[in-house]
Amino acid sequence: MVNIIVVLPKPEDGKSIRNLLMKNGFQVGGVCTTGSQALSKLDELDAGLVICNYRMSDMMYSELHACLPKGFELLLLVSGNLLHECERSGIMCLAMPFKVFDLINTVDMMCQTIERRRRKARQKPRERSGEEEALIAEAKTLLMNRNHMSEEEAHRYLQKCSMESGTNLVETAQMALAMMRT
Repeated sequence: MVNIIVVLPKPEDGKSIRNLLMKNGFQVGGVCTTGSQALSKLDELDAGLVICNYRMSDMMYSELHACLPKGFELLLLVSGNLLHECERSGIMCLAMPFKVFDLINTVDMMCQTIERRRRKARQKPRERSGEEEALIAEAKTLLMNRNHMSEEEAHRYLQKCSMESGTNLVETAQMALAMMRT
């Protein structure tokens, strides 16, 4: 679930939006009145959505956007006369006054985008270090020399052992080297 932080200068406005979002099934991690409060709350979270006004007491929306950690999106609640200026910044904007339906749909769409990006990042294979690559290559070479395998066969053998033992390929290569060296 995506964490949402609401940053509005008036605490009662922030609480109203929080209650509205929570009533519609969203998880709100906090309500803040300043950009710096929001940034300190964001340090505790890994990804999410920040909903804010054009101007907070300590910074503008553009400053907050520039300081957002990776994985966070910004939804800007802005008056109609400033909407043109903000749309060019590449930030998602919602013109005020807004309808509850528009807010809920926009937040839902942004949360789905964040979740999709999170899933895609998890599916991406982790990059191996040069040391890990060297370890795997050494295990394959040893298998090729001792068991007269091709490189592809040695690699497939390590992968099979890795899957059967429930360990990653690097750990399997380490175990194979330890067993073959003794």
